Amino acid sequence: MRTFLLHCVFLWATSRRSSSAQVSVPAAAATVLTCCEGDIVLLLDSSGSLANYEFSRLLRFTAELLRPFSLGRGHVRVSLLQVGTSPKLEFGLHVHNDQESLQKAVRRVRHLQGDTNTVAALRVARQLLTEAEEDVPKVLLWLTDGVQPGDVDGPIKELKARGVSVLIVSTVHGNYQVLQRAVTPPLESHLYAVDIDDVDIITEDLRNAIIKIIRAERLDVVHLTSHSAVLQWRPILRTDSGYYELQYNSMSTTDPESRRTLSGDSSSVELINLQPDTTYTASLRPESNQRLFNTLSVTFITLPGVLSPAVVVVSDSGPHQIHVSWGPLQLTRVRRYTVEYGVIPSGDVRKVSFHGRVNSTLLTGLKRGSQYLVTVSALHVDGKEVAMSVKACTQDGTEEALPALADLQLARLERQEVQVAWKAHRDGVKGYWLNWEKGNSPKTASKSSFFLSPTSHSMRLSHFGQSGRVCVSPVYSSGRGDGFCCTANSHTDSGHWGKQ
Repeated sequence: MRTFLLHCVFLWATSRRSSSAQVSVPAAAATVLTCCEGDIVLLLDSSGSLANYEFSRLLRFTAELLRPFSLGRGHVRVSLLQVGTSPKLEFGLHVHNDQESLQKAVRRVRHLQGDTNTVAALRVARQLLTEAEEDVPKVLLWLTDGVQPGDVDGPIKELKARGVSVLIVSTVHGNYQVLQRAVTPPLESHLYAVDIDDVDIITEDLRNAIIKIIRAERLDVVHLTSHSAVLQWRPILRTDSGYYELQYNSMSTTDPESRRTLSGDSSSVELINLQPDTTYTASLRPESNQRLFNTLSVTFITLPGVLSPAVVVVSDSGPHQIHVSWGPLQLTRVRRYTVEYGVIPSGDVRKVSFHGRVNSTLLTGLKRGSQYLVTVSALHVDGKEVAMSVKACTQDGTEEALPALADLQLARLERQEVQVAWKAHRDGVKGYWLNWEKGNSPKTASKSSFFLSPTSHSMRLSHFGQSGRVCVSPVYSSGRGDGFCCTANSHTDSGHWGKQ
């Protein structure tokens, strides 16, 4: 009966190999596969139920199965864990970054010949796969004769619940029903029962099954400027097996879609002549007559033409304070602003940080009549830091108390124009700040500010509409003085409003 079973399994494995021939994977001995990124834990049965010959055959099979893969972080990481009386970790996921190192390590593995404590080994495998830092596909490849696997249903279920794909190669001596429950569907490509002398015939099928799980099918932006973007992807095709169709366009304009055809050996492309601070979408479609591939896509935003802070303004200085503002605001680009300030040349430097939505602050508690160096720096979301510095002086504060304006009036001239007029004591006046806000609600209001010479006592405002608020404040050498505000609400063609 056992002879008949082995014969059937051999035929089954052979027929499955021919049915999967449409999946094109480069020959193991000639090509390094850079298509994939993932973690693979090899759970190798090293118990006494396997003969030394069977164990050595499984080791050679494992080495050949893994030989084409590019190894290391960002590619494929491999760990080998032996099943015996106690689990033995031969090497972890972070150890081998090249094939020469991995192949030597596999050849050094020795047969434990203990009991088959698979449950304990599965607990170690779960720790290896689920505590890894990288968020990549995880594979457990269990190589066993299937003899007395133990109560593995619980540990296997936990692995599957954590997103681990379970594949099994059995040398057909054991409990096939337990192995059927253990593998991750589909059964026909994830469970292989084959005589040890014929194990090599499933190498390509099993490798294809693993590749389907860990193939890194994504399009990444690896470099970005205000006018260009470099896209990169894992090689899928070869020069003689097809080509790539690239399409990209701006999502915020009506510009036509751009198209490019790239050779099959391409793995990156630079897009140029893009618009600053603009959202783009790109898609890459591999075209091949051998099989169908998924279309890869990515969305990105080009950098602004000018990186904030490009302007830093100091205003409203007094004996103990300075108002600092900066711009432009770039809400999607700047994570945090930091303002550093200290007395020149050797004062203590103080620092204050703000969210990327803030573009001004009032620095208080400053030293009278001193020169300060103020530096505004922005931390952008891509990690880049941009800074700008200005010098500012606090006033000595010897001026007398600042007098207020004497009067402020608004007079309607035309339907959309008003005249603003004021009176003030001119002694020590360096000018006037006029702030004008029109509109009834914060959502519809628009604001304007003007600095006027000390000889100015009036100003005509156009497009005033039916309502608005005007404020005038005198400016002295030591800062801004008290001012007046007028609010206008009128449904007539002319009128006067007094100060408030």
